[in-house]
Amino acid sequence: MTALAMMETMPPVNVPAPVVEPSTPTFTSRQFRDAMGQFATGVVVITTEVDGETHAMTANAFMSGSLEPPLVIVSVACSAKMHERLQRAGRFGVSVLAKPQLSVSNHFAGKPSPDYAPTFLSLCDMPVIEGAAVQLAADLQHAYPCGDHTLFVGRVQELCLDGDCGGPLLYHGGRYAALNQLN
Repeated sequence: MTALAMMETMPPVNVPAPVVEPSTPTFTSRQFRDAMGQFATGVVVITTEVDGETHAMTANAFMSGSLEPPLVIVSVACSAKMHERLQRAGRFGVSVLAKPQLSVSNHFAGKPSPDYAPTFLSLCDMPVIEGAAVQLAADLQHAYPCGDHTLFVGRVQELCLDGDCGGPLLYHGGRYAALNQLN
């Protein structure tokens, strides 16, 4: 019997993760935040509906989790109002903002402008931001505690993509940034 054939017939082995004692970091929370800010991200608005009322917040901790099934992940601070609302609703929307939507981002980040009034569309009965580069609706599948945040995993039920939105709204180093094309 070849080594490959032997491996194929062996049961999987669960290897325990090494136990690592937490140590005190040599940096401050502010230094960690500044360091993580060096990773450029897109900007999204997370939405949900609770008791017939729409709730939304700006975030940049968003990523795809899986293609099959289609999963997305948002990270929300435990202290944020949205945290409890996502748990209650069991569903959420994500709107990936386009470059012209700076006022939308600021509005849902707690810096409203008198010149801006949010406009929502309904996608699979979930509110999303009109004019976003991507809009998706997801059912909450998992919630994983992660320090002072929770990672909410949603299974995407529907999405819309606007390829002519003018490019993404980016965030880098604590401020909005522009994408410079290399080609």
